[in-house]
Amino acid sequence: MKVLYVRTMFVTTAISALTVGSLIAATGAQAAGTTTTFTLGSGALSISAPASAALGAGSPGGTVTNQLGTVTVTDARALLTASWTASASTSTFVTGAGGPDEIIPASAVTYASGPATASSGVGVMTPGQPLATATTALPVTAFRLTLGVGNNSASWDPTIQIAVPNAAVTGTYTGTITHSVA
Repeated sequence: MKVLYVRTMFVTTAISALTVGSLIAATGAQAAGTTTTFTLGSGALSISAPASAALGAGSPGGTVTNQLGTVTVTDARALLTASWTASASTSTFVTGAGGPDEIIPASAVTYASGPATASSGVGVMTPGQPLATATTALPVTAFRLTLGVGNNSASWDPTIQIAVPNAAVTGTYTGTITHSVA
């Protein structure tokens, strides 16, 4: 039979200086907190549209109708309450020297945004003219975002319709359809 001797030594002065609560805390788990921060940067509100578009051909007294190409609003402002309105306007369309019969007035140009072809983010995205067949005289509200949160985007492919006057002369007419967002 083996006998095991255990020696213990008590340090009375150290124990008597500690309270019971601090003795328990000293033997428990330790924690250290770090206040941590980071910054989210914000981007811009922007709009893009095709640099050019050929709408096709027509004849005096007829109508030229075609889609313009994809227009996209990108809202990278990361706002808690985001909203924006995209608008479209037009210039006159001119051929040759721009004489009286070489101008198609802006009032002859109509626009329909149609539905969104793509969208992202949170918010209510509403087309200005939900049906591509329901064109409206310019200037118009093309698309709108309300109740947005954070970053978002919307794209659409608007239909452009030009009523060609009976007195219009042969030529290639050039004008500018401008999209803006605010």
